Amino acid sequence: MRSRNAVKGLALLLALCLLAVLAGCGAKQQAQEKAPLVKTMQVGAGGQTSAGTYAGTVRGRYETNMSFQVGGQILSRNVQAGSRVQPGDVLMVIDAKDVVQKANQGDAAVEQARAQLELAQKNLSRYTQLYDESAVAASVLDQYQANYDAAFASYQNALAQAAQGHNAVGYTNLTAGAAGVVSAVNAEEGQVVAAGQPVLTLVQTDELEIEINVPENQLASVPVGKDVTVTFWALSGRVPGVVREVSPMADSAARTYRVRVSVPNPPEGMELGMTASVSVTDEAADTDGYIVPLSAIYQTGDTPQVWVVGSDDTVSLKDVSVESFDANNVRVHGLEAGDILVTAGVHRLTEGQSVRTEDEGKGDAS
Repeated sequence: MRSRNAVKGLALLLALCLLAVLAGCGAKQQAQEKAPLVKTMQVGAGGQTSAGTYAGTVRGRYETNMSFQVGGQILSRNVQAGSRVQPGDVLMVIDAKDVVQKANQGDAAVEQARAQLELAQKNLSRYTQLYDESAVAASVLDQYQANYDAAFASYQNALAQAAQGHNAVGYTNLTAGAAGVVSAVNAEEGQVVAAGQPVLTLVQTDELEIEINVPENQLASVPVGKDVTVTFWALSGRVPGVVREVSPMADSAARTYRVRVSVPNPPEGMELGMTASVSVTDEAADTDGYIVPLSAIYQTGDTPQVWVVGSDDTVSLKDVSVESFDANNVRVHGLEAGDILVTAGVHRLTEGQSVRTEDEGKGDAS
């Protein structure tokens, strides 16, 4: 009896083991048949598609490093950083004593040159009369004519130098040429400055704009005259902007290009130094092609292709033509708005293979 029960137990145990093995094989087969998960992106569905958003700062279009046209010691500084000024306001004053002395010196030089000119004129008149009476040779008259011409030139030079000296007296006051705000002060009272040495920076506030830095692989998306959208961290709403200026050279350290964006209708409250975001858009059109990641290109022969995910979640190859490319992206023709492309692992797929997509991997191509 015990022997028969033992045999039944052993048979039951073997049956359970066999079921477990079969279940494991089925699970493995099901796992093997599960469609692979791929990273995808959706080609822009016409209209405007984003080509990039760049952080920027509100700057003045005209920022002037102001300096005195003459050197001297600063007697007074009437502004500080943040001061708002109007045209004609005196910003700084330097000691005019030395400049006045140079002006007086110029006046004295004029008087001396005038005396020399009068003497040369009298000698020329005298010897002209003697020459008319045939009392002196022509060579003697030519000598006194040359002396007069030289004295006249010296007099004109003295007048010019005296005028320059009097102009310099007016340069001892540094005045604002336009309305604006003082953004930096580089000199203090009592400091001796040289002519042309920057002492402060004046930013004209009548025309503000945004300065951004664009990497070289995106420079083609921000040509001069390009319409962009500007938002401000401290202000609500969006305002249109226009690319006004693109630096011809990249920054030597950051390798980015400085781009200035004008704001024709600035929002109320827009101030210098505010943080702004500039969104650049591209007009997606078949003639312009679409920018896709370089990793989406599948090429085994002469024709580049991309894997397109169909409505039934299967992939198929689609021929494209390459217009241009950089280190990370490529502009292609032959795609349609709304196409879903595989952007990673393209060399592991086969025609008609079922795949699973991630919504997180989808983006817009321009």
